[in-house]
Amino acid sequence: MVLPTRHREYSVFAHVEKKHKVAYDSSMKKGFVVHKADSNNRVFMPSKKGLYFSDVKNDTAHVMINTVDSIKSKYTVKEYANARKSCSIQGIIGRPATKDYIKYIEKGLIPICPITKQDIIRAEDILGPNLGSLKGKTTCRTPGRVTINTLDDLPDRMLEEHGNVTLTVDIM
Repeated sequence: MVLPTRHREYSVFAHVEKKHKVAYDSSMKKGFVVHKADSNNRVFMPSKKGLYFSDVKNDTAHVMINTVDSIKSKYTVKEYANARKSCSIQGIIGRPATKDYIKYIEKGLIPICPITKQDIIRAEDILGPNLGSLKGKTTCRTPGRVTINTLDDLPDRMLEEHGNVTLTVDIM
């Protein structure tokens, strides 16, 4: 499988070869084996359409991530529906931070609101933090203007003695 880049072409397979030993024998099998440093071997077989894959169904060496479906199975249908409603209301009222949103609910600042603090906590557990809220509060701000002081105000005698000094500053 070859992927084009801006200036050259390279193989994804070549990246694997840089880190691991790869064995490929087309006469025995149609796949290849990647030998990892921790002595685990990973077998890649081609699919019907030619894309190579590794079957990890019965493999305990992989770390699986939690999906929304797996997390929402911990809750009832009504609790999940209220969590979704909580996200919807959070978007309608301007995507406040979760702490602020909970305060609004606890103090009754949102009239006729059908959700509770627990619904908000469930929503964050199931769906994660509100991305719109995070994006709006983590914007990059333009730094202030840099002013350069010139040597016009110095006496001529000082400029003659020390005029060839260059001072540079780098702020990280």
